[in-house]
Amino acid sequence: MPLDLSRLGGWADLPFFTQDLPAIETALAAEPGAVYPPPARIFKALEQTSPADTRVLILGQDPYHTPGKADGLAFSIARNFGGKLDSLGNMFKELQDDLQVMRQRTDLEDWAAQGVLLLNTSLTVPEGRPHGHKSIGWQKLIHQVLDRLDQQPRALILWGKPAQKLGARMNNPGHLRVESAHPSPLSAYRGFFGSRPFSRVNAWLRANGESAINWADQE
Repeated sequence: MPLDLSRLGGWADLPFFTQDLPAIETALAAEPGAVYPPPARIFKALEQTSPADTRVLILGQDPYHTPGKADGLAFSIARNFGGKLDSLGNMFKELQDDLQVMRQRTDLEDWAAQGVLLLNTSLTVPEGRPHGHKSIGWQKLIHQVLDRLDQQPRALILWGKPAQKLGARMNNPGHLRVESAHPSPLSAYRGFFGSRPFSRVNAWLRANGESAINWADQE
């Protein structure tokens, strides 16, 4: 994969990259089939949103495990994918209900550019095998990222029990915690719809003297 640490900015000094990444690279090289996202995009979330710029954290789980869908940002789908949007489609429905904002652009790089860290808790997945890299070692990186983010207040969007369990290690009293069911089609009707995460985050940002996130389509 070779990793250019300079692209990681303020994340580059995390111990994971020298202590743990080599073993993961070995495991990925031994995979017999395709792994997603493409190697150049595995660390895209960290490359695009530095610790200093992170105002909002959205925790995902696995990258998408079907060809052409995962782009390195949690919930984001590569442009021109053309298939089902699943969780992302439900996020767009809630966004419309919450802020009367229509969004069709499926990649979320514009959110990342505004300080939304879209972080999956596993950064890779084998094709067709959800949670196939759950135990490969990514958890060490996620813990280090969350610990660094805990140093100052952020808005934490934690959808589903796995994200909420991980988010519990962040104990800065200044955080905004937005917790609900996951937007997956399997669970969205159990509390995700109607949770108004986007307006709640924006209200908190404004109350803290910061600009709101523009969740709508942008280029």
